[in-house]
Amino acid sequence: MAELSHRTTEVLLSSTAGELEALLELPVQEPEHTAAAVICHPHPLYGGSMHSKVVFTASQAFLDLGIPTLRFNFRGVGRSSGRYDKGIGELDDVRAAINYMAEKYKRIIIAGHSFGAWAGMRAGCEDLRVGMLIGIGMPADFADMSFLMDCQKPRLFIHGTLDTLIPIEKIERLYASLPEPKKFTRIEGADHFFTGKFGTLSEAVRHLVKEYLPLSGL
Repeated sequence: MAELSHRTTEVLLSSTAGELEALLELPVQEPEHTAAAVICHPHPLYGGSMHSKVVFTASQAFLDLGIPTLRFNFRGVGRSSGRYDKGIGELDDVRAAINYMAEKYKRIIIAGHSFGAWAGMRAGCEDLRVGMLIGIGMPADFADMSFLMDCQKPRLFIHGTLDTLIPIEKIERLYASLPEPKKFTRIEGADHFFTGKFGTLSEAVRHLVKEYLPLSGL
């Protein structure tokens, strides 16, 4: 039987809409870092959940590096209380996840996919406990992205070259407008959901975290 690399615990978070269901995942060995990751899922109205494949892949990438993770369901998804709040209440949900992990870990990394990338980066930019932001399939035209201009934390983007929902040209324009620190990783042949590219995605997440962890005060 293969040896488990991590252990998973169901937990509840307290947000403004009530309780949110979440999965806390810890490396079997003692964490090698004082940092932990919060991972945010895609749009609640289009099938996004903490069990989405990209969210799962990102979580495993962090765990491979010995970094604990928390992935959660936004309000109205799964067993989480409330209903979709057009991105407003969802920011409170991200803050609830940060609050939970910040009780146990010194600094927080935020990662998210699609809608979750926007929500995570939006909430994370303004939170002093967050030291690094990773946007996977960032929805460059979903909402006002001006908050990224004033954010001095590393903003790291991963995008597929064959993304038809959010063409890579849009994120390239956004990226070009942002000041340092930043990095853009293109995954050749990947669509918005990174179908068939999960191994490459995992490698990209691990590479970015290893590169920027020493630079992020984590």
